[in-house]
Amino acid sequence: MHNWNLDILYTSFNNEEFKNDFNYLIEKKSYFKNFFNQNNINLLEKFLEEYSEYFSKFLKIYYFCELKLSTNVNDSDAMEYLEKIENFNTNITEIEVNLKKYLKNLDNLDDIINSRNYLKEFKFYLSEQKQLSKHLLSDNEELLLEKMKNTGSKYWTKLQENLTANLLVNIEINGKQKQLPLSSIRNLAYDKDSTIRKKAYFAEIESYKNIESPVSFALNAIKGEAILEAKMRGYNSLLEKTLIQSRVSKSTLNIMFETIQENLKYFEKYLLKKAKILGHQNSLPFYDLFAPIGNIDKKYTIEEAKDFIITNFNKFSSSLSNYAKKAFDNNWVDFLPAQGKRGGAFCLNIHSEKESRIMLNFSGSFNDVSTLAHELGHGYHGEAIKNQHLFNSNYTMPIAETASIFCETIVKNAILKNASDDEKLFILEQDLTHNTQIIVDIYSRFLFEDSFIKEREKGSLSLEKINNLMLEAQKKAYGKGLDKNYLHKYMWICKPHYYSAEVNYYNFPYTFGLLFAKGLYKLYLEDKNKFIKKYDILLSITGKNNIEDIMNSINIDITKKEFWQGALDIIINDIEKFNSIIK
Repeated sequence: MHNWNLDILYTSFNNEEFKNDFNYLIEKKSYFKNFFNQNNINLLEKFLEEYSEYFSKFLKIYYFCELKLSTNVNDSDAMEYLEKIENFNTNITEIEVNLKKYLKNLDNLDDIINSRNYLKEFKFYLSEQKQLSKHLLSDNEELLLEKMKNTGSKYWTKLQENLTANLLVNIEINGKQKQLPLSSIRNLAYDKDSTIRKKAYFAEIESYKNIESPVSFALNAIKGEAILEAKMRGYNSLLEKTLIQSRVSKSTLNIMFETIQENLKYFEKYLLKKAKILGHQNSLPFYDLFAPIGNIDKKYTIEEAKDFIITNFNKFSSSLSNYAKKAFDNNWVDFLPAQGKRGGAFCLNIHSEKESRIMLNFSGSFNDVSTLAHELGHGYHGEAIKNQHLFNSNYTMPIAETASIFCETIVKNAILKNASDDEKLFILEQDLTHNTQIIVDIYSRFLFEDSFIKEREKGSLSLEKINNLMLEAQKKAYGKGLDKNYLHKYMWICKPHYYSAEVNYYNFPYTFGLLFAKGLYKLYLEDKNKFIKKYDILLSITGKNNIEDIMNSINIDITKKEFWQGALDIIINDIEKFNSIIK
């Protein structure tokens, strides 16, 4: 069976349990409104028990709707109930704000936690909520701010989405003039035909002139609002706010970027080699960053992909391979494309049921096998954390990709062992292209956003200033690797990550996540038996502490360059392999 089974949640929207759970949410909607007005010595215990039940049922219904819609976007029942369940979001936000307000006024929280065994399990969760409570505004200010966002930053976000989604780009292909959506034009960067790649690049750059002015206003407005709100809430900067939300220190972030800077020369080496392969005399032009090199024709059936993954996961650990086998045997994976099914792939860990569900659009390519391994990694993370309480299972974005990239690396290295030179070239080059984007290009995006925010604190930026900041960021990150005559000054327009007042510096967690996983893989190669025990412990506690403290608990120090250098050494080794294939 190649479709997933969702019966662990509900068998249908008419199911009695579904109706009971939905009615429970309705009945309890006002229950927590005045919860913290009680004078009850066991108030926190009572809240944690009752709110976890409420929130679990909310998530269970929400996940069921999302999973049903992901395989059939036309499911009218799922659409109807998803809209209904999303109406509870405001209530949940209010509950969590009330918790923070209650904790803010508790001067003896540590004493209360230490005096009750039940609360000790939630020490980090409660302490973090109290820490975040320092940044709460008054009730009237919070309400006003939320209402203002609906007519402010959220509309500027929609403007950027609308303008880029509806932008049609003029391009000539095979002697015919066409108008293609921006997304289609950007996908041509991967085309095998160098002429098409180059035409797409110039057509894309030219098209942005039609929307550059309004999008620049959107970016100025969104970042201006975000800066103002951060100051109102008492943060020293937007970066500080993001780091607190990510549970990582600024010193760790700085060490990671310093180590990256010291190793950019290796990525330059790779890009210059790619430029030479593609026939460029100097550096690589931006339009050939994603040019495919090499070829791999092998196709996998679903059964072959399953067997390959189970076999190679088992070489790492039996617990990992057993998880994959369980996922396959119990129909946790929806494999094949279908009419009405969403594109892409994802894994959803259903904590209340201690299971996962994985959606793919499997066509049998090497990339599909790699994607399956990646999503199973997310599922294994859920497996490792399933016995933690719901409030101790929420890990942050910088380490969300740990297990997925780890599993992807296992499978990639397994395929490389028996691949032909042409297949090795394709696999390595695809991986290096991806890693260069996550490390070098995202570094340029971080530099751009950081510079933009600092300048925006002084006032609005002109279009010329924004473009120059992007060019300078690309030059610093890519160095000699990219041809300075063919950069991409408009990269700030097409990346949606910049256009949220709620989430800033959305870039560095991707870099952190990739290198974090690679660094762990390096430690695995150095001492496999010792590492495997640490690995499962690490995954199980990712929702219970700051990232540095999590790593310290298993004697790994990410505040030192050695860890990050070890991670980069894995990629540098791949660059050397790539260069050895191309003489």
